[in-house]
Formats: sequence, structure tokens, C-alpha cells
Amino acid sequence: MRSVPPALLSSAGLIGGFAVTRVQRHRSWSGLVAGAGGLAAVESCRRRGGAGRALLLGGAYAAGLAGSHPLARRIGAWPAVLTATAGVAAAAHLLSRHG
Repeated sequence: MRSVPPALLSSAGLIGGFAVTRVQRHRSWSGLVAGAGGLAAVESCRRRGGAGRALLLGGAYAAGLAGSHPLARRIGAWPAVLTATAGVAAAAHLLSRHG
């Protein structure tokens, strides 16, 4: 059985984490969702591409999560989350490729 692609896991973590904030108004729950998605994406990437690539993905995920906050002040919350998610998903796809 194949594992879930890191790009899908990272996207679910970032978008899901923000959606939880909007619905629940609890940042702790959104952090849990975002953290779980990030950790799952990193682990999936590690299995596919090795520890070095997984660490790079972890850094990209953290940068996307942190970078979406100041970006939201300029373009709005959802557009910032979707922009950050697109960048992290692209990185996850490239980093998790075999070979």
C-alpha cells in the first residue's frame, strides 16, 4: 500500500488548520491540526526521499505557516493561506520524488 503524498498532507494541514481557526476560534486546535499535517507530510517525505529532503520540507512547511501571517495583512487571510499552501505543496511534491 502506498503512503499518502506529502503534498496532500501538507495542504490538508495548512488549509485544515486555518479552517479550524475560522470555525472554532481556538488557535490551540488549529495548531494541532497544522502540526499533525506537517509531521505527517515530513514523515511521508522521509519514507519517499530520505531524511535530508524531509528536513527541507519541514523547513518549507514552517516558513509557509509563518509567512502566511504577514502576507494575510496584504492580500487577505484565505488568499494568504492558499498561496502559502501552493508553495509548500510544490516543494513537497519536488522533495518527495524518488531519485
